[in-house]
Amino acid sequence: MLSKKYFFSFLAFAISSQASAELAFSGSASLQQRSFLQDPAYLNQTSSQASLAFEPTIESAVGDSGYFSFKGFARADQRDSERTHVDIREALYAQYFDNWEVRAGIGKVFWGQTESLHLVDIINQTDFVESIDAEDKLGQPMVDIRYLLDTGTISFFILPYFREMTFPGEDGRLRGILPVDVDNPLYESDDEQSNIDFAVRWQQSFGSLEFGLAYFDGTSRLPQLLLRQNEAGDFVLSPKYNLLQQASIDALYVSGSWLFKLEAIHGNTLDENFSAYVAGFERTIVDFAGSGYDLGVLMEHQYDERDEDPLIFGQNDLMLGARLQFNDFAGSEMLFGFVQDLEESSSYSAFIEASTRLSDRWRLEFNGYFFSSDEISDPLYALRRDDHFTLQLEYFF
Repeated sequence: MLSKKYFFSFLAFAISSQASAELAFSGSASLQQRSFLQDPAYLNQTSSQASLAFEPTIESAVGDSGYFSFKGFARADQRDSERTHVDIREALYAQYFDNWEVRAGIGKVFWGQTESLHLVDIINQTDFVESIDAEDKLGQPMVDIRYLLDTGTISFFILPYFREMTFPGEDGRLRGILPVDVDNPLYESDDEQSNIDFAVRWQQSFGSLEFGLAYFDGTSRLPQLLLRQNEAGDFVLSPKYNLLQQASIDALYVSGSWLFKLEAIHGNTLDENFSAYVAGFERTIVDFAGSGYDLGVLMEHQYDERDEDPLIFGQNDLMLGARLQFNDFAGSEMLFGFVQDLEESSSYSAFIEASTRLSDRWRLEFNGYFFSSDEISDPLYALRRDDHFTLQLEYFF
């Protein structure tokens, strides 16, 4: 985790270094309230959790072919000290040379096509304290060199510093029976966080098909959780980050109102070789039943050979979902999803995500997550009493 001192020092440096250029300031501030529907499963937890977040953005053109962007993030949480954190999501300088782009600094890169999981999205580390859906990511130090093709891109990544996954603290919800000792991680690499990771990705469009191939060699973003005793003699889970070589493929095919999606990976670590995929479709019905709304129907199958990993939720699951777009000036939309474990009938999860703009500067978001499992070995078992709603009011400036 980046310290507050580092965060604000970098912000001051970014502003001063661009003083001669025209800067564009923007960002958002938000108030979030989490409300849990069941009594907590573990001591020191509560059923209500409020927080404030601030996300400043600075952008500036540099010369005729350069660009600088800074995106910060800070959250102060009422209950969970681990969720009170500061991060640089992006502090990136980009330079353009004909068909080449070079980006250096701290950045965010998204890979993926499916809705329920993003198996191929490996560049940035998950900011797990932000949301259980693993959509929020930490900024990653990188050098990103891209060659632009007529209808695609080849990208080369050098990742000189590793970011550890964030986890809820002892007072936080959405955790297991034992806390994760984030202060004492373990690494397979002797260089630990300084191990240099590499990745390459080719993305190309062929008419209605968008296709991506990638290879990653470095420290796995997903840790093992090992049972250990800390210095006080208490049992904790220690995250261990192994080295990983991973090949991936992702594809999106458009056929009329149908979208067919695929993400698949094959990885090698010290302990195992594994494969995993998410595949499915989405069909959009425009002006559903004459309502003026667009209804999207989704189905995806999740499969992963890593069936003993507590951080892997989709070993053999089926996701059914619906996306409703209201086509109004407020950009209102809702997404529903239900994920059923095909091997354990008691294991399932569901979610609802909804948002609307109240005005040009205000947006309201509502999210709900629900979990069920009777099997102690199931990753969802730890979350069985953590059904919750999140209401967030965000102001843009």
